[in-house]
Amino acid sequence: MTAQPIRKPVVLAGVATAILLAASHAGATSINQNVAWTIDRPDSTTQFRIVAYGDSIFAGYKGAISEVAIWAAPSVDGDYASHLWGTDVKIFRRTKSGALASEIYNDKIVGEQKYMETADTRVVAIEMCGNDGLRARRNLDDQNGTCDYGPLDAALADCTQYQQQAMVFINANANPATELKVISNLYYPGYDADNVFTVCTDQATGQPVNKQDIFLPTLLRMNWRACNFAHQYGFQCADSFAQFMGADYDSNGDGRIDSRALRYRQGESEDAYVTRLGTTLRSTIRDPNTHFVSAQRSYDYILSDDVHPTYQGGTVNLGLLGGSGKGTSGPRFSDDKYVRGKNRIWRKFGHERMGWAISKFNPPTP
Repeated sequence: MTAQPIRKPVVLAGVATAILLAASHAGATSINQNVAWTIDRPDSTTQFRIVAYGDSIFAGYKGAISEVAIWAAPSVDGDYASHLWGTDVKIFRRTKSGALASEIYNDKIVGEQKYMETADTRVVAIEMCGNDGLRARRNLDDQNGTCDYGPLDAALADCTQYQQQAMVFINANANPATELKVISNLYYPGYDADNVFTVCTDQATGQPVNKQDIFLPTLLRMNWRACNFAHQYGFQCADSFAQFMGADYDSNGDGRIDSRALRYRQGESEDAYVTRLGTTLRSTIRDPNTHFVSAQRSYDYILSDDVHPTYQGGTVNLGLLGGSGKGTSGPRFSDDKYVRGKNRIWRKFGHERMGWAISKFNPPTP
């Protein structure tokens, strides 16, 4: 269901988007952007379900309230699952763009638990906390005088609380036939743009602080906790930070491909993880607007808003002010076009990379 370029709705949607973004800047609003997409194989009459709860990342937000990308990461995962299982797959993206972790937990995971309770559910995926971090960053941008890091500390605390609660709730409510529960951690949008100094000054030094130096450790702690909770509660952790922020070759000569070296390691302490990525391997972290797949070739993983992932394919209409949309398509690639479990565009777009990272954990049979 690709949205048609109708002039009047596009103009109004742009106005509505501006209103949403302005309100979001004030920390006031979020909007439902739900999609139910079915991958219908001509050789199958059996269907299984993937349920994904999250914010604008899983929504496939692309700059408008009225339409989102069809092939956001959860749908990409569904395409891989359909190829792997040889069945039809229906992907339910129950998402709220602009939502904090508390809203994802309360309004989507708890409020819409019925989507994961059905007997055909095989995968439940979640992502959250990005808006908690973005709002804390905007708060720091607006500060004068002495910097107040309280909102950043609160964002980390809320992220920690609701990531854990989400996993506990999903374990208690997902259908017993569910084969995979997975969380995607956070990449760092605006990494290069944050390499500037604040207007406010640090209380201890009396000097402005580099925003990147402030935000990176907090984001890394969010990510370590996501993956550590995943291990505790029987989830898998799709490491989107490593997939987006590290090149697919060895840029520093340490004998390891950057995107692999940046991965979470089970058993490593939180402080050791933050030091390894934030100090030891800091030079290999790169803005995902230029994701290098080799020393000579790169792809843009982030849209022009410097927040949301790039995507391949069309869009699905949600209505003028957001809401829900649905559609059906066949598999995007024939089964013989997958090489070592990857489609031919797996690392060309941000959503493709995230969807592939989730799909690595898909069970071999449903």
